[in-house]
Amino acid sequence: MANPLTPDVLVDPVELTRTLVDIESVSRQEQAIADNVEEVLRLASHLSVDRLGNTVMARTNLGRGQRVVLAGHLDTVPINDNFPSTVVDDLIYGCGTSDMKSGVALALHLAATLPDPRYDLTFLFYEAEEIDSKYNGLRLVAESRPEWLLADFAVLLEPTYGVVEAGCQGTLRALVRTTGRRAHTARAWRGVNAIHAAGDVLRRLSDYRARTVTIDGCTYREGLNAVKIHGGVAGNVVPDECVIEVNMRFAPDRTEKQALEHVHEVFEGYEVELTDSAPGAMPGLSAAPAREFLTAVGAEPAAKLGWTDVARFAALGIPALNYGPGDPLLAHAPDEHVEIGKIRDGATTLHRWLAS
Repeated sequence: MANPLTPDVLVDPVELTRTLVDIESVSRQEQAIADNVEEVLRLASHLSVDRLGNTVMARTNLGRGQRVVLAGHLDTVPINDNFPSTVVDDLIYGCGTSDMKSGVALALHLAATLPDPRYDLTFLFYEAEEIDSKYNGLRLVAESRPEWLLADFAVLLEPTYGVVEAGCQGTLRALVRTTGRRAHTARAWRGVNAIHAAGDVLRRLSDYRARTVTIDGCTYREGLNAVKIHGGVAGNVVPDECVIEVNMRFAPDRTEKQALEHVHEVFEGYEVELTDSAPGAMPGLSAAPAREFLTAVGAEPAAKLGWTDVARFAALGIPALNYGPGDPLLAHAPDEHVEIGKIRDGATTLHRWLAS
């Protein structure tokens, strides 16, 4: 099948967005889109191209004093009656329009049409962001091709609705366990009901007051919430265990260790088992390319309330920001869409920043 990413498509970020959306690429099914992206990048004489799995890397080697990474994931969540794309007035509807093929389109457009940028550029089009992190293309690159990530600054083209969102929150999940003693419900006084004991855990959560932290002018609001609860043995048994799963979103001034210690403090007296954790990322606004990028955008940055792959760059000491045309509130929704005007504005802003 002919590659739909033709020269005419590559020069128009709006048409490129729609073409990328029309290449189905649910997580773990990115080969077709990765093949197409790799093919067109290899046609650009100013780029050197490599590939790891279904992650495609392209870079300039112009001898510039600084290097900037533009990164975006190729995969989407499962299709939900929203494929292929459709256009209604100024909106493109379809799976991945917001998260994040409109952002990928900006990076691919620049890779193909900007042979003489002011910085050396690395473009990363990576796989499997929407699923378990063990499959994440950036994680796999960090493990086996870390040199691909080396840069002075990075922009992750996640949906931000055209606003710069700095850094990101850290996240952890933990199990808070209450215990009791089993008994027949006809003789319930002989047992201790672990589900009833969970009431104290839930009260602590409802009384919890989240910390708000401002870093480099960006305000991060933390949160601690129950997200799942499990308990019970049978309809006639007093349960001896109840497990409440909690999720904490923490400001990037806390380490993962500090965040876990805080959860232990909140639930003092109960068993707490960590199941998943990822660090946050500081705003990263001090790097020279970041300051110049903010000037090009012409608006103050906001804190990223959520976790993104900017944390993978931050772990390597590389400051990184989130910026993309999609609306994060529409990500994964059945009516997911992106505004054509936001795509054009994003392309103009990035070109103004990166052009020599």
